[in-house]
Amino acid sequence: MPSFACSSCGSRFDVAQPSLDRYPGWTPKQCRNCRPAAAAGGTRRRTSASAREEDLTVEQVLAKHAGGPTDGVFTDGAADPNPGPGGWGAVYVVGGEVVDEAAGAEGHTTNNRMELTALIAGYGMVPDGVDTTVWTDSKLCVDTITKWAAGWARNGWKRKGGEIANLDLVQTLYTMARGRPDVKLRWIKAHAGSRWNEYADSLATSYRRATR
Repeated sequence: MPSFACSSCGSRFDVAQPSLDRYPGWTPKQCRNCRPAAAAGGTRRRTSASAREEDLTVEQVLAKHAGGPTDGVFTDGAADPNPGPGGWGAVYVVGGEVVDEAAGAEGHTTNNRMELTALIAGYGMVPDGVDTTVWTDSKLCVDTITKWAAGWARNGWKRKGGEIANLDLVQTLYTMARGRPDVKLRWIKAHAGSRWNEYADSLATSYRRATR
């Protein structure tokens, strides 16, 4: 069954081949969870990233949120619309205190490129020999590095389903992750009240607020 990456949450989802055959040229963009249906008629409504997110500054995040892990590197990436202008953010936290942080932006990019860029920056923040966790709310990025990249590398960076998206960033991140077995890469749920995930989101979306 063909598999696709959700443009909103990054998770992979399957679509039956007969459904694809009914609409030649159609490429599914979102999983079921990211395509909310109206209760009455089942009409689907697209929601922009800016509408789903609170769009808080880091100061507002610290004042509002206190949950989630208090140690590790937290990363996030954004593009609104996707593709479109985007940004990334990473923050390294020890015992609930910020040790390091970084952010950047690009004029035209995608969510996934920004997520990968944030992870590369995040891995680079961890000193050699430190056992910690890098957190991301992109399941796609976690699966890419922990499940699929090793096989792609063995096959000369090729995959059966076609070209590997964002290969340059995937290769860089995979090399960094392999060189740091003491650093674990884990998924964290987005917008669930985790202080440092929200903080990374604020860094990643700061480009939007800077242009207002």
